[in-house]
Amino acid sequence: MAKMILVIEDETSIQNIIRAFLEDAGYTVVLASDGLEGIRQFRARKPDLVLLDLMLPKIDGFAVCEILRGESRVPIIMLTALDDDASQLKGFDALADDYITKPFSMPVVMKHIEAVLRRAEPGAAPSNVIRYREITLDPDSMTVLVGRESVFLTVREFEILKLLLENQGRVLSRERLLDSVWGYGYIGNEKIVNTHIKNIRKKLGVDYIETIRGAGYKIEKET
Repeated sequence: MAKMILVIEDETSIQNIIRAFLEDAGYTVVLASDGLEGIRQFRARKPDLVLLDLMLPKIDGFAVCEILRGESRVPIIMLTALDDDASQLKGFDALADDYITKPFSMPVVMKHIEAVLRRAEPGAAPSNVIRYREITLDPDSMTVLVGRESVFLTVREFEILKLLLENQGRVLSRERLLDSVWGYGYIGNEKIVNTHIKNIRKKLGVDYIETIRGAGYKIEKET
């Protein structure tokens, strides 16, 4: 079955370009021209991925992202003219999975979509459950438990935690995390890693991720 992508974008010309590329690639496309309509379409259609503009009528993309993320872990890619670091960090603080600035190349956007969808596939990771103290991480179902409590993580947060747990006792640099989780083609601010680590710590409620100043992050090997 074709993957469904919801495009929340108020500029008709950009809508048409994105829809043409997506449909040519075999995706089913749902369009929304403002934030409120985007939320309604999301709830009604349950897409596999959301392409989200930030400068939207009625309710902006940051607020839309926070609302959607409160209801689902469906991947969200922000497409926006806001290319400053503060906006990008705000986007990731809102738990977006990716952030692409305008003007953009549609072939590059398509690669980002493929990568995010691939990471979101339940069977994309090894099938071995990882247990560390109170934490249980299941790559097949992409679920995380702390004790018996389920913890919601975005796709990238999940991958960062999984990588740290797989490399207990080893310091992973920000560059290593960027290459492994965002991909070697990523061009952006390394502070994005800091934001994701902060979110993981907050959500887990247990702080096993140690910051190694000037080097990166690690989780101590369980004895």
